[in-house]
Amino acid sequence: MPFTPNIQAFCCHYTSQQTLAEGPEGLLADGFPKSVTIHRLACTGKLEVSTLLKAFEDGADGVYVAGCPADKCHNLMGSQRAAKRVGAIKKALAELGVEPERIAMYHLERGFHPDFVKVAQEMDERITTLGPSPFQGGTK
Repeated sequence: MPFTPNIQAFCCHYTSQQTLAEGPEGLLADGFPKSVTIHRLACTGKLEVSTLLKAFEDGADGVYVAGCPADKCHNLMGSQRAAKRVGAIKKALAELGVEPERIAMYHLERGFHPDFVKVAQEMDERITTLGPSPFQGGTK
């Protein structure tokens, strides 16, 4: 039975606004994977560790955060705070014997559509290769 990953993407309003303007059909036509669910945030800096962990608890096989470039964050330090939180979860996953690659942080230019699609494809390939999340007992 083929594995279709469940990937949750938490995206800054500014890095996703132009991309999401074309709607789900346009994204799919441009190669955005169906396996990725987008959660649009005012700022990734407001994203809590508990929210990211809850995504795994709720069935995500992979999670990623797409925020502004570290030195060009619309809200000054938001994407840097998000990156630190993603790093903390990577460390926790590794300590649990789970692949830390199941979570990632990407710093994307505002509305730079090709890279927005590219990171989704990258995560889809990575998580498909890793397989189902061990938090789900391998049943999918």
